[in-house]
Amino acid sequence: MVDVIDGKQVAASVIETVKSANAALEAAKGVQTGLAVIIVGDDPASHTYVSSKSRMAKECGFKSVQHTLPVETTQEELAALVASLNADPSIHGILVQLPLPRHLDSEPIIQSILPEKDVDGLSVVNAGKLATGDLKTGLVSCTPAGAMVFVRRTHGEDLSGLNAVVIGRSNLFGKPMAQLLLNANATVTIAHSRTKNLAEICRNADILVAAVGRPEMVKADWVKPGATVIDVGINRIDAPERGEGKTRLVGDVAFAEVSPVAAVITPVPGGVGPMTIAMLMANTLIAAHRSAGLTAPIFS
Repeated sequence: MVDVIDGKQVAASVIETVKSANAALEAAKGVQTGLAVIIVGDDPASHTYVSSKSRMAKECGFKSVQHTLPVETTQEELAALVASLNADPSIHGILVQLPLPRHLDSEPIIQSILPEKDVDGLSVVNAGKLATGDLKTGLVSCTPAGAMVFVRRTHGEDLSGLNAVVIGRSNLFGKPMAQLLLNANATVTIAHSRTKNLAEICRNADILVAAVGRPEMVKADWVKPGATVIDVGINRIDAPERGEGKTRLVGDVAFAEVSPVAAVITPVPGGVGPMTIAMLMANTLIAAHRSAGLTAPIFS
């Protein structure tokens, strides 16, 4: 019988740890964890994401600051806002909601965030720390950090002797996910759109992580019997069975046909998705602990 991971339940347990550790930090040091979120323009999806992040920060007891900037904001104005937040000791985490409007260049903005406040884990400093195995002073990108919680809860801290395949090589997910698995002693293969014999490579995986953005690409015959399958894809497809013009969300894994083969699988929606905001809160709390000279809690 396949174990379907309940991402909402695991995310809720991470949030409970964040709340209690945040309360303890405030009691011990008088420090209130601070998260600043910047959004530029009026993209509806981005506004939905940002309000859920701000709401969760307040629920965790954080100081939650949201800067909503007009679409015509200039590069210089945005850079100046980030600089002011870098200099503000009451803000421990800074998040710039992507994508930015087309006339803005996101890369220099992201890289201008102090690495110790880069709670999205996107700075080259944090990417470099992860690549060199420094998990004690760096911050890890939220979605791979969340997926790794699932892996640890299934297989423990040490993945020695296990083969892991990550399909996808993005800086946002694929590369950091591979590094996390490698740091936990797994033998890791990164596969992608140019990989030959992809199905054959996937069949060798004890842990298969799919993050390619292709609906239900991973089929049952790609999966090793008894494997752990982590599906990071979120794809909206037509669902005529629900009525005309209706759609539904699916992952990169064909859930119905892979479930009988896998031992553990994440659903879409309700798997990795809820973990992203939970790990954002965890990263912000870690940043606050470090700024107060305290050892940060471990989320696993």
